[in-house]
Amino acid sequence: MLQSLPQFVAIIILILIALYVIASNIRIVPQSQSYVIERLGAYKESWDTGLHLKIPFIERIASRVSLKERVVDFDPQPVITKDNVTMMIDTVVYFQITDPKLFTYGVENPISAIENLTATTLRNIIGDLELDESLTSRDIINTKMRSILDEATDPWGIKVNRVELKNILPPKDIQDAMEKQMRAERERREAILRAEGQKRSAILIAEGEKASKILSAEAYRDATIKRAEGDADAIILVQKAYAEGLSLVLQKVPADVVVPLKGLEALEKIADTPSSKLIIPSEIQSLAGLAASAQEIMKK
Repeated sequence: MLQSLPQFVAIIILILIALYVIASNIRIVPQSQSYVIERLGAYKESWDTGLHLKIPFIERIASRVSLKERVVDFDPQPVITKDNVTMMIDTVVYFQITDPKLFTYGVENPISAIENLTATTLRNIIGDLELDESLTSRDIINTKMRSILDEATDPWGIKVNRVELKNILPPKDIQDAMEKQMRAERERREAILRAEGQKRSAILIAEGEKASKILSAEAYRDATIKRAEGDADAIILVQKAYAEGLSLVLQKVPADVVVPLKGLEALEKIADTPSSKLIIPSEIQSLAGLAASAQEIMKK
């Protein structure tokens, strides 16, 4: 019994060791990660998310690769434009690992390789552009760099999603010249806006004066027309009253008396003129009596 006890303990120890070895070789791959497995120093497979078991002492985890999108901000790089202006440009690269095997075995230091490739690509692109084009063509530069970097990093299992120029810093003297140019441009626009405002104001004032004169002329015309219409109505009323009075006279006095009487009234008006001389025939003198008689009749 005592002799079998050490054997039992040894078996228990062996079982515990086996359980420990098995448990230590069980791996759970988290989400958005991938494990690269080597068997006897050669690539075996890539583990995706989930539970996995490796063979102890034969297989090992060569690298743990994150599949999330990464952002790398590189330091400013000196670049020379086509017109020999040196600028400092820093870039931001957004990339994602698509093939863990190629990423592990494709290049020794992927981040350093991307940084150097970004710097050389940026120098090549900026070298074909002048200063003004470099400052105003960021989208074009970003697109070209993304295309070139994506193609170059494809053998490394890396996909470049986006490249952005973070800052473009020209020399100090060029910055001062650009600020002066921008200030002059703002002053020019301000002067143009002020002149346009004054022009618009003068046009509005002229249009207002024109409208005022038109309204005044129309008012004067309407007043003249109303005045003339009033005078015409007054003349019509006077003539109508005169006609009615004459009609009444004709009803009471014979026509052979009224006609000579009207003639006398006409002669009276002519006589009122200082330069007029009248020679009255004897026949007309007899009309005085008739006129007196007519007036008596009209009074009755």
